[in-house]
Amino acid sequence: MLVAAAVCPCPPLLVPEVAAGAAPELDGARAACKDALGVLAAARPDRLVVVGPAGEGEEGTYAEGARGSFRGFGVDVVVRLGAGGTAQERELPPSLAVAAWLLERTRWACAPVEGMGVPELLTPERCAEVGAGLAAQAGRTALLVMGDASACRSVKAPGYLDERAAGFDAEVARALGAADVTALRSLDPALAHELRARGRVPWQILAGAAEGVRLSGSLLYDEAPYGVGYVVAAWS
Repeated sequence: MLVAAAVCPCPPLLVPEVAAGAAPELDGARAACKDALGVLAAARPDRLVVVGPAGEGEEGTYAEGARGSFRGFGVDVVVRLGAGGTAQERELPPSLAVAAWLLERTRWACAPVEGMGVPELLTPERCAEVGAGLAAQAGRTALLVMGDASACRSVKAPGYLDERAAGFDAEVARALGAADVTALRSLDPALAHELRARGRVPWQILAGAAEGVRLSGSLLYDEAPYGVGYVVAAWS
C-alpha cells in the first residue's frame, strides 16, 4: 500500500559541485526536496521506491547499493542508492543518481531503497499498471518520484519558449500539490513530449500507485529557473 510520496525535480544542477558558482540559485529547491523527504521518513515505510526517467539501455530496476556518478557532467562525485546492498555493474541513470544524492544528503536510513528507471514515452495506461503494481506489493510503500516539468518556459530554455509551457506547468503543480490523481492521469503524453516534460511518466506512475488511496498533497516548490519547470510536492 502506498503511504507517502515525494515529488522532486531531477536536474544534476541540484548537486552543488555540478552547479559550481550557480549552486545558490537552487538552494530553495534543495531545501524543498529535503522537506519532502522528511514527509517520507515520517510515514515510516517498509520500503522506498525511487522512480525516474531513463534513457535507452537504462530502463529497469536497480537494487539498493547501485552506484551512480556525475562524471558525465564534469565532476567526480559518486553516489550510492541507499545504505545497504551491493554495487551493480551498470550505473544509475542521472535521474536516479540525483535521487541517490538527495537521500545521502538527508542521511536516509528509514527503509530499504530500490530504483526504477522508466522510459520517457511509456503510455498512460502502462504507467497506471506499473504504479498499481508497486502499490500492490506487501508492506508500506513510499515513492520518491523524480522528474522535471517543461523545458520551454523562456527563450533561453533548452527547448526555447513555447507559449503552452506555462499553462502545462501550472496544471502539473496544481495537481501534484492537491494529490489530484485524475488530473495527473489526464496529462497529454504528446504535449508533455513536445514540451520536454520528463516527469510525465513518473507522475502518472505515482497516480497509478495512489489510485483508491486517500492521500493529501502539499506543494513545496514551483519555479522555473533556466526556463525549466521544477516542482516539489509531498503526499501523505
